Amino acid sequence: MGATTGAVWGRAEQQDFRGRVRGALLGGALGDALGAPVDGLGPDEISRTYGAEGLTDLAPAYGRRGAVTHLTQLTLFSVDGLIRAQVRRDTGAWHPPTDLHRAYRRWLSTQRDWGPDLRRKDDGWLAHEEWLYARRDPPRSLLLGLGDELMGTPEAPKNPAERGAEAAARSAPFGLLVGWEPQLVVQLAVECAAQTHGHPTGSLAAGAYAAIVHALARRDSLDGAVQKALALLAARPGHPPVADALQHALGAVRQGLPTPARVTELTGDGTAEGLLAAAVYCALVGEDIRHGLRLAVNHGGPSAATGALTGGLLGALHGETALPPGWLAELEGRPTILELADDFAMEMTQGPALHGPAGSSQGWLARYPRA
Repeated sequence: MGATTGAVWGRAEQQDFRGRVRGALLGGALGDALGAPVDGLGPDEISRTYGAEGLTDLAPAYGRRGAVTHLTQLTLFSVDGLIRAQVRRDTGAWHPPTDLHRAYRRWLSTQRDWGPDLRRKDDGWLAHEEWLYARRDPPRSLLLGLGDELMGTPEAPKNPAERGAEAAARSAPFGLLVGWEPQLVVQLAVECAAQTHGHPTGSLAAGAYAAIVHALARRDSLDGAVQKALALLAARPGHPPVADALQHALGAVRQGLPTPARVTELTGDGTAEGLLAAAVYCALVGEDIRHGLRLAVNHGGPSAATGALTGGLLGALHGETALPPGWLAELEGRPTILELADDFAMEMTQGPALHGPAGSSQGWLARYPRA
C-alpha cells in the first residue's frame, strides 16, 4: 500500500488538503448531529414536531444541541487508527486493518462500564477525550463485531448478514488517503467494514463511499467521483446492488425538484447501499450545504447516517470554510475533531519529518504510540 511523502506537497496543496480533511470530518459530524434528533422518525412525525418544512436547524438530542452519535465517534477512531498505521509502518508492522481494529476496540472500551479505563492508560490522546465516553445508542452489530479480539475479514467477516450503513459512515477517513491508489483505498475500507458489517452490500458500500471521498479530496467533481467509484466496484464480486443504487441516485437527479419522498425512496429499507445513494443524491442536488444536509435528514429512515454520509461528501468537496458557521459553533467535540483532522493532514503530508530516518518526535509518538 502506498503513502504520500512530504516531498511531493507544496504549501498550497497542503493547505487545500487540510481544508478538505477538516471539511470531511466536520461535515460528517454536522450531518450526524443534524440527523440525530429525527433518526428513525417517520415523515409525518417529523412534520408534527418541527413544522411543514421538517427539521431545518440543529435541535436537541442526547440532552444538547449539536450532539453527535456513535457514527462520529467511530469516524474519529478511524482517523486515529490510520495515523497509527502510518507511524507503525516504520517498525515493519504494516497491516492497516489490524491498526483500525485496535482503534475500534479502543472506541468500544469507551462504551463499557467494566474493563480497563483508557483514560488511565498511556495509549495516545484521543481516548482521554471525556466527551467520547458518552453512549450514543451503538447498534448490536458494532458491539458484537468488536466484542472480542478476533478480527473479521472479507473471507471470514463478523456479522455476515449485516447490511447497515454504520461501516460506510465511518469510512470517509480512508478516502482522505490521497497518496494511495484508489483500488487500495477501496480494499482497506472493505476489509475494515468486514470487522462489523460482513454482508457484501455493507462492506462494498463502505468501499464505494471511500472511493468517492478519495476522488473528491483529489479535487474531482462529485459526478466524476461517483463514476470512478462505479468503475472500481465493477471488478468486485457482489457489487451490483451498490452499483445499481448509485446509478439510481444519478438518475434521480434528473427527475425534477428534490423532495423528502424521493430521498425516502432512495434509502429503501435503510441498508447501506440505499443510504449511500441518498447521500450522493442529496449532495448533488443540494443548493448549498445547508440545503443538502436538510434533505438528507428529513425522511423516514436512518437520518443520522444519511446526514453523516452526505456531510462527509460535501465537506470533502467544498472544504471546511463552506460549512455553516452557526452550526459549527454548536457542534459537540469540534475542538477534538479539528485537532485530529490537523494531525491527520500533518501525518499524511509531513510524516517522514515526524518519524523517519532523520529522527522521531517523541511528542508525536506519545500521541500516536507504535505499540
